Amino acid sequence: MVDLNNVFLKTFSRFDPASPDGTLPSMCLDLFEQQRNIWPRMKQGYEDLGSVRTREIKCSGFSVKLQFNPKRIVSTAANTDAEAIRERKCFLCLEHLPEQQKGILYRSDYLILCNPIPIFSKHFTISNVCHTLQDLESSLDAMLDLARDISPEFTVFYNGPKCGASAPDHMHFQASPRRAIPVENDAVDVKIRRRFYYREHVAAFTLTDYGRSVVIIESTDKQRLLEFIRTMLKKGKEIFHLQEELKMNVLCSFQEELWRVIIFPRIKHRPDIYFKNDKNPFLISPAAVDIGGLIITPVEKDFLRIDAKFVEDVFNEVSEKPEIWGNLLETLV
Repeated sequence: MVDLNNVFLKTFSRFDPASPDGTLPSMCLDLFEQQRNIWPRMKQGYEDLGSVRTREIKCSGFSVKLQFNPKRIVSTAANTDAEAIRERKCFLCLEHLPEQQKGILYRSDYLILCNPIPIFSKHFTISNVCHTLQDLESSLDAMLDLARDISPEFTVFYNGPKCGASAPDHMHFQASPRRAIPVENDAVDVKIRRRFYYREHVAAFTLTDYGRSVVIIESTDKQRLLEFIRTMLKKGKEIFHLQEELKMNVLCSFQEELWRVIIFPRIKHRPDIYFKNDKNPFLISPAAVDIGGLIITPVEKDFLRIDAKFVEDVFNEVSEKPEIWGNLLETLV
C-alpha cells in the first residue's frame, strides 16, 4: 500500500495531462530550479558536472564518447546482488528520500525526481510511488505516455534489473536531454540503419556495423506499437526459455507524433573485467547510457586507458549476439 501522506509530502507539483496549466517539460524545469536552490547536495552535483572531462573514441564502424565523472562511482560500483539489495534501504522509496527532495507526481503512479548525481545537464529519475520490481513488460504503457508527455525536450530510458540498474528492486525510468545519448543520432542515420519490418504503422530497424545488437521500433500508433513490443518480448522469453524479463536497455522518445523505441538486447550484466581481482580492474558497468554510446568512467585511469578494442570487446561481451537475436526477429517478419 502507498502511504498517501508520504506522497503528499514529497510532491512539489502534480502533472495532469488534461490541465492547461503547463507542460511536463516546463514543470520539470521549474522543479529543477527549485531543487537546485533549496537542496545543497543537488546544487553541488551539478556544479561538479561542470568539471567532468570527455573524449571520443572511434571504433570499427561507430564511435563512442567517454565521460570521466567521479561522482558516478556510487551507481557504477553499486552491489546489486540479492543479499545486498535485501540489506540496504531502497533509496527510491518515498520514506527514504532526502528531506529536501521533492518531485512531480506523474499520473498518480510515478514521482519525477532530480538526480543529484547527474550525467547530463538535466537528469531526472522517474520512480514508481510503490516499491515494485523493475519490470518493463508491465510498464510499457507508462513508458510511452511518459515519452510523449516529456517530449520534445527529453528522452526516457530504462535499465533492466540485470543490465546496469542500481535499483533493480524498485521500478523506475530516467530522463535525459533529447539526443544527449549518441545512439539517438545514429538511429536516424540512413547510411547505417536497415529496415527489416513494416506492417500496420509499425517499422523496425537494425543498425549495421554497430558493434552491438540494437533494434529500433517506430510508430505513430501507440496501441500497435505496444502490441508489437509485447509480442517481441513474449517470443523472446519463449525462444530463450526464460521466466524473467529479457535482459535489455531501452530508450524511448516522441518527436513529431512518432514514437521511437531503441532496444539493446543484453546477455550479461557486467563484463568480466569488472570482477577481475588484480591491480588494474576496470570499473565499467554498461547501462543504457553507456551501451548507447556515452560510456561513464568514474575512475580517471580507466578514462585515460580505454581504447577502441576495449570498447568493442566490452560491447561484444555484454550484448546478445546478433545472429541469436536474429532468430527472434525472423519470427516477427
